[in-house]
Amino acid sequence: SMVFFKPINGIITQGFNRNEKHYGIDLVSKENELIKCVFDGVVVFASWTSETGHVIAIQHENNFLSVYKHNSVLLKEQGEIVSLGDAIAIIGNSGKFTSGPHLHFELWHNNGPVNPEKYIIF
Repeated sequence: SMVFFKPINGIITQGFNRNEKHYGIDLVSKENELIKCVFDGVVVFASWTSETGHVIAIQHENNFLSVYKHNSVLLKEQGEIVSLGDAIAIIGNSGKFTSGPHLHFELWHNNGPVNPEKYIIF
């Protein structure tokens, strides 16, 4: 079993809900808070999308993928190897699907979304 690191200290304002296609959790934290990598891996996506702003995605062992959305700044680039606890982004309010500064965090396993709260203690 894998033990994941908490990406940020914050309060969950919206939980995982597969039926509503909310495939992650929303965490509110302090302005300019560093977002940390939840496990060792490689950055497979680090770019801007109009819907979710600055996004970074990290591929981990055992077919896990972590995704971090709405960041103000990305600190890593595609192809970089990252370690558990590394700072990878700064919390933000980017993209049109945001209602204030927060981290939308998703965890995927075997090509499907899973509830991060089943793997990480927030």
